[in-house]
Amino acid sequence: MTRATEILISVIIPTYNYARLLPRALDSVLAQHSDDIELIVVDDGSGDDTAEVLAPYAARHRQMRVIHQG
Repeated sequence: MTRATEILISVIIPTYNYARLLPRALDSVLAQHSDDIELIVVDDGSGDDTAEVLAPYAARHRQMRVIHQG
């Protein structure tokens, strides 16, 4: 049986000014031992350190995408 190479699970984390809680949420998703998970973080115009928290995670994890809005 050949395993599909496409993403089967998408985890979406919406955030707005929750930089202090993001590492715990991101680490939890990224700790899953599966290659078919993608992580999408939607930052809805945060005014705190959210972008600074997300940047190193996004640089290290190819299955993670960050969308900045607002």
